[in-house]
Amino acid sequence: MKIQFAIDTLTTAQALELAAAAAPHVDVLELGTPLIKSEGLRAVTAMREAHPDKVIFADLKTMDAGALEADIAFQAGADLVTVLGSADDSTIAGAVEAARSHGKGVVVDLIGVADKAARAAEVVALGATSVEMHAGLDEQAQDGYALEDLLAAGRAAGVPFSVAGGVNASSIADVAASGAHTAVAGGAIYGAPDVAAAAAELRAALA
Repeated sequence: MKIQFAIDTLTTAQALELAAAAAPHVDVLELGTPLIKSEGLRAVTAMREAHPDKVIFADLKTMDAGALEADIAFQAGADLVTVLGSADDSTIAGAVEAARSHGKGVVVDLIGVADKAARAAEVVALGATSVEMHAGLDEQAQDGYALEDLLAAGRAAGVPFSVAGGVNASSIADVAASGAHTAVAGGAIYGAPDVAAAAAELRAALA
């Protein structure tokens, strides 16, 4: 299973610093939505240039203009972009078309989707590379939130999936056991006193 580092900072300089520390222990570098909104797609290009050996993931969370938004992100250096699962099918299909023209991929983010397993099957049929079983920070802060709900949805979907929703060193083995191809960790890495050590701990937990 791959480890994806979700970098939710607001400046390119901070993102590059965090990525440099974690890079030896992770496979995918994700530029979070707040970072892209703050800095624009130049942040994607900077990360691509700094880490040519890593998969660069642009978390656009596209809701409309799928082909256009995906196209400009791929031109900027992204390997994968996100489209929201609640978007219209035509938006997802447009992003997929752009991805195919660049030889890249689309991940459909199922944040906020009630029946994640059902929607996962639909969007993969539209050509999405995979889906992300995702609970955002606001949802994680609510009483009753459980990572297991995301894992159960992934198991039920029967399609390639990643998991994002509070993944840490104590839960990443459960994510791997669920069949996910990628575990997405954000705060568990960038919120740690030692970013490199935190990323290494996640990797070691998969051994």
